[in-house]
Amino acid sequence: MKLGIVGLPNVGKSTLFNAITKAGAESANYPFCTIEPNVGIVSVPDERLEVLSKMNNSAKIVPAIIEFVDIAGLVKGASRGEGLGNKFLSHIREVDAIVHVVRCFEDKNIVHVDGSVDSIRDVETIDLELIFADIESVDKRIDRAKKSAKGGDKKFLAEAEFFERVKKHLEDGKPVRTMELNDEEHELMKDVFLLTTKPVIFAANVSEDELSGGYNNNENYVKLSQFATEQGCEIIPVSAQIEEEISQLDDVEKMEYLKELGIEESGLDRLVRASYKLLGLISYLTSGEPETRAWTIVKGTKAPQAAGKIHTDFERGFIRAEVVSYTDLIECGNMVAAKEKGLVRSEGKDYVMKDGDVVFFRINV
Repeated sequence: MKLGIVGLPNVGKSTLFNAITKAGAESANYPFCTIEPNVGIVSVPDERLEVLSKMNNSAKIVPAIIEFVDIAGLVKGASRGEGLGNKFLSHIREVDAIVHVVRCFEDKNIVHVDGSVDSIRDVETIDLELIFADIESVDKRIDRAKKSAKGGDKKFLAEAEFFERVKKHLEDGKPVRTMELNDEEHELMKDVFLLTTKPVIFAANVSEDELSGGYNNNENYVKLSQFATEQGCEIIPVSAQIEEEISQLDDVEKMEYLKELGIEESGLDRLVRASYKLLGLISYLTSGEPETRAWTIVKGTKAPQAAGKIHTDFERGFIRAEVVSYTDLIECGNMVAAKEKGLVRSEGKDYVMKDGDVVFFRINV
């Protein structure tokens, strides 16, 4: 699962990405690695792992991870190939969701590409380029459906009619993710790979002195927050400059610095957690002396497929899963006490995994 970081020039996109990569590089639990020059992996904050590790004297902790791609900057006309437009659009097609960094801070020393700071204008600049690219894709699909419908096939007539409706939505300046679609329409969308179907988180880049709550008096943040609500998107206030600074500190220094700023959690941690949720991901947990680990699965995954994340043999040889919720386990203090209270359940092949399930799989290989 990949998230693409997008934004206009000089909004703090690269600074935020640098913070992400440095945070990953200095993670004691999961060492950062660079897959490509513009891709970084960072661990998902999860305090449950530390608690379980202490409970079971684990030798190591392995958190869930998430991948971020620093996508080439965008200028007006990207949909027509201007600037790095073609590269920008092709990279967005490859990610599962978008983190849109929007400048909400004023700084005369940092020139804005359009001469002034306006969060909604900036968002619309990128949205329109994605919309233009999608209209081109939809036009091709409409033409294909109409050619296939020449024999009177009602299936293709209905398809052409549906994509005409999608095109009208786009021409109204609205991303496809804001359309209400039924299951059949969602299926039709799958092989079109439209850019505006991708879920979005807005990272509102505010100044350092606004980070502890002052952003609520920032006109650009307020406008962006209202816009995000209308679009059904989450907004996370961050200070890219602060995030880059604290990414170079160890955990103790980081917490002390955040405390001085009046912040409980870094914007980056909130962003990573929100991104994980945006992708429809959850974690189940395993814990013992060798390691305590978070395993990433898509929400709705059943127990055998979840076991297959550990090893494919686990899915083939699945017998049952012994499951206890993290909350119940912590309240009991250990697995023995949880079993004595009847809180450890034996679940079969149809069990749908839940976030925070602490699991031991019984298999026959």
